[in-house]
Amino acid sequence: MLRIAFAFSVTVTLFASLSSQAHAAQCGTSAAGYAAWKQEFAGEARAKGISASTIQALMATNYAQTTINADRGQRSFKLSLDQFLAKRGATTIVARGRQLKQSQAALFASIQSRYGVPPGPLLAIWGMETGFGSQRGNQNMLASIATLAYDCRRSEYFTEHLYAALQLIDRGALSASQRGSMHGEVGQTQFMPKAILAYGTGNLENSANALMSTANFLRAHGWRAGAGYQPGEPNFAAIQAWNAAGVYQKAIALMGRQIDGGE
Repeated sequence: MLRIAFAFSVTVTLFASLSSQAHAAQCGTSAAGYAAWKQEFAGEARAKGISASTIQALMATNYAQTTINADRGQRSFKLSLDQFLAKRGATTIVARGRQLKQSQAALFASIQSRYGVPPGPLLAIWGMETGFGSQRGNQNMLASIATLAYDCRRSEYFTEHLYAALQLIDRGALSASQRGSMHGEVGQTQFMPKAILAYGTGNLENSANALMSTANFLRAHGWRAGAGYQPGEPNFAAIQAWNAAGVYQKAIALMGRQIDGGE
């Protein structure tokens, strides 16, 4: 009897899972199916409580071919560390980072006191992501993320970010016309929507808010005040959580150490 009940339970669970998948909006690999996908996804979003005006903004988006091209061509992460540092202008980032560490000493002291994160890695991330705010991207954030949620390559991952983006628009934290980088990152240090919901501390176009949010993210991912952040040291794992590319992680650790006064 127990075996029959267990088998029935497994069957019901499997059926529910398959039914959920069957009703999920169908991903695609070209612009051809994007309009139909939006119609399907809109129904799912409406059922999750997303407002009509935000869904209307989603329906107004166009397939972002530029985003797809960028997603397929991230060659810099395949470079050696020295090549990556040269391509990203590490010398300039370190020099500017040292200047900002001095000129905004009170801000960084406040952040370190609250989150335990020293200036170096924060400035390295800020410089790497947007050139200290000078290059924040000019793509429509909602179109970029919706296109990547539709695209079959990483649909599940970006679908989560799309729902987060829609929630942020509903709350008024972001506008439907928000501009960002190719994958939908926004603000001075380039946050994805799910990270904004979890770790954002205000308007991320403001540098102080963005730096505090970045420190908040690192602390939430295990950053320990006073511990080292080079490869093999306790805080390096928090840097790894920020970006999955190994060469990026090592670059942030190295530049951060140089900004903080190390060799």
